[in-house]
Amino acid sequence: MLSRTAENLFWMARYMERAESTARLLTMGQRMAILPAATMRDEWRSVVRVTGCEDAFGKDAIIRESDIVEHLMLDPDNPASIRSCLARARQNGKSVRTALTQEMWESLNEGWRKLETYGVADARRDFAELVDWVKNRAMMFRGATESSHLRNEGHDFLRAGGALERAQMTLRLLDVKYYVLLPETEVVGGHRDHYQWTSVLHALSGSRAYHHVYGGSYSPWQITDFLMLNRQFPRSVLYCFDQLAYRLQRLAHWHGQRTPANLRGEEMVEALAQTSSGAIFEKGLHETIQSKIVQCNMLGQEIAEAYHFG
Repeated sequence: MLSRTAENLFWMARYMERAESTARLLTMGQRMAILPAATMRDEWRSVVRVTGCEDAFGKDAIIRESDIVEHLMLDPDNPASIRSCLARARQNGKSVRTALTQEMWESLNEGWRKLETYGVADARRDFAELVDWVKNRAMMFRGATESSHLRNEGHDFLRAGGALERAQMTLRLLDVKYYVLLPETEVVGGHRDHYQWTSVLHALSGSRAYHHVYGGSYSPWQITDFLMLNRQFPRSVLYCFDQLAYRLQRLAHWHGQRTPANLRGEEMVEALAQTSSGAIFEKGLHETIQSKIVQCNMLGQEIAEAYHFG
């Protein structure tokens, strides 16, 4: 497979996953922002902080929902916005049209300009509907890929890109909770804290799965363990790392050689798999999250180098 084709497939999957994850992030931010005194805590700043967009806002400015909708949902010039991610995914798909099935292309192409028709006021009014639309587009793309694409080298690049992006966004969603909690450490374990933690599960569609594992007990360390360490939940960090290591091993087979990316992927799996229950909180949630995000970024660079992405 040409390096350019591999790169387009890898990033197409990443952009689709990023669009969905940003939509989920906005859902969580909105749920947290409706809590009493949320304006004083500036919940939305934690959202732009973990997306790397904080510099677009003034240091002392109060960030409101309208600002978030404009910048993270509709702005075509912000590479982190949902609109931008969907456009880039389609552009990548267009560049490798012959490597996609008809169903995959239709899932990328159908309605991709929908957000162009919205202004901020209309998008706020239809916020829930638009978030669901973005999630459905991403799920249609994954479904089309899983049901129609050959299990070849291209499929492994698609799945590796999606897994890497999903791991990073799960980490970033957890970091939102960390930032939101900071001003109010004295209320850890209170009703607001409980609502915020369950909002993280809700944003990741993990509420039902968590209940199957832990029953009715909702503690911060159990939720963190579930989203970081559970090997059966498809949005947990360890599940994504397992997928990455597996896809990289398949790519090594296709190319007849292992790369530094294989070693890093396996090390990331081993380190997280050996983490005991509750250890993430003991070490420090934010510190652990930042460490894993750095590892993900380094792995992305090593994949690009190993397969000669431009």
